[in-house]
Amino acid sequence: MKRAILAAFGLAFLSLPVNAQSANPSGTWLTQSGDTRVRIAQCGAVYCGTIVSSTYEKDTNNADPKLRDRNIVGVRMIWDAKPEGDGYSGQLYNPQDGKTYTGKFKVMSPTTLQLSGCVLGGLICRSQTWTKTN
Repeated sequence: MKRAILAAFGLAFLSLPVNAQSANPSGTWLTQSGDTRVRIAQCGAVYCGTIVSSTYEKDTNNADPKLRDRNIVGVRMIWDAKPEGDGYSGQLYNPQDGKTYTGKFKVMSPTTLQLSGCVLGGLICRSQTWTKTN
């Protein structure tokens, strides 16, 4: 009898839903436009992404006029990205418009990452697919 109860408990445990684990996004990614490479790495308990190369030289569209003359290489583009569901959520800086968005990204395959930046509490989002370069 005891074995039957343990076996039933074991089967019930195996049928419980398992939380999806986020795939590791670490690596260097080429943006969809092909003009910027971003290295995503763990920064403490979260992930961040830093521009490592770009066809743009300066951060000319930055909302802060004091930052418009800084080199675009080295700019933190993703920060505070924490696992959420099967992806990550955090803050995204878009150097093309100089704005910061609430965003999400998810590793779709070993070579693709889907990234979305949103405004109005996630009401309006734009997505793009990045390609791994290393």
